[in-house]
Amino acid sequence: MLAPVTHLLPLTTVQRERLLPVPGQVFAHLDQKISPLDVVGEAHLGGQHLLLDVARQLRVPPEKADKLIKCRAGDQVVKNQAIAQSRDLIPQTIRAGQDGKVLLVGGGKVLLEVGETAIELIARVPGTVTRVVQDRGIEITFSGALVQGVWGNGQVDSGMILPLLNSPEDVLTAKQLDVSQRGAVILAGQCSDPAALETAGELPVRGLILGSLSPTLLGQAAQMHFPIIVVDGFDGRPLNTAAFKLLTSNAKREVTVNAEIADRYNGARPEIYIPLPVTEEPPRPREVETFAPDQPVRLLRTPHAGAIGILINLKPGLATMPSGLRLQAAEVKLETGEQVVVPLANLEVLG
Repeated sequence: MLAPVTHLLPLTTVQRERLLPVPGQVFAHLDQKISPLDVVGEAHLGGQHLLLDVARQLRVPPEKADKLIKCRAGDQVVKNQAIAQSRDLIPQTIRAGQDGKVLLVGGGKVLLEVGETAIELIARVPGTVTRVVQDRGIEITFSGALVQGVWGNGQVDSGMILPLLNSPEDVLTAKQLDVSQRGAVILAGQCSDPAALETAGELPVRGLILGSLSPTLLGQAAQMHFPIIVVDGFDGRPLNTAAFKLLTSNAKREVTVNAEIADRYNGARPEIYIPLPVTEEPPRPREVETFAPDQPVRLLRTPHAGAIGILINLKPGLATMPSGLRLQAAEVKLETGEQVVVPLANLEVLG
């Protein structure tokens, strides 16, 4: 059975594509060193579509209106430019309300694209450009530690990571935050205090990494102008021990918090990158795994949600759960030493 994979890797090689949604201009070049906030490309999109009914406004049949239209598909028009004009003794003129582009002409109508919007492509990943996709974007290769989360607020920034927890179970409060942490990336456990988010924004910090976040704070967190990544979930669970050890062991290193919004269709996930010096390229993470003995796994649902363990063996056939359901399952040895039988649907591989 294929297993969902979450990467918690102390040293790996990551390749990420950064692409514009439509063709545009790419600024970066091959072998260029990239910072996560670098603008590596730009494209332009029309903001709105405006339909001008020339036939109705000039009170003529559509076929006659087509002969009065002074523009063609593909033309650029400017504000107040004549789009169509009647041939009456006192001509009536239809003008463009704003700058735009003519998309379609026909049937006595003109379709304009107006309000052009520039889209900047932010790198989001530190590293080196290893491929350029013409007119669309780049591929960035990064070497270092990688931690993936379950939720991000869409922001990105970098700074020195400062742990504000002594154990995975610790809770973040506003009283723990002060001016000495300004410009840092804060690592904490659980957060259910709205004042903590407000204080972090006022300092300001450059990022916040949490084990879990109260569901009541999701709206507030989404509005913050600094990146927030939730590593484990929203039900008050502690930061998982694997992430706790990896992140605290890199305290005071430069870290990038790419709180990208998770998207199951393109595979995007919020990620934490810690650049590390390497003499040769580390192995790349496997994006697809099959459940097998000796794998490190994380349990996703109660009563052991967030617990880390080792998959001991896969149960043959279907195992009967306490609920009475018969499911594919595995025996897992938790960090506490306890052995439990868990449905495969409640497990993910850490690697």
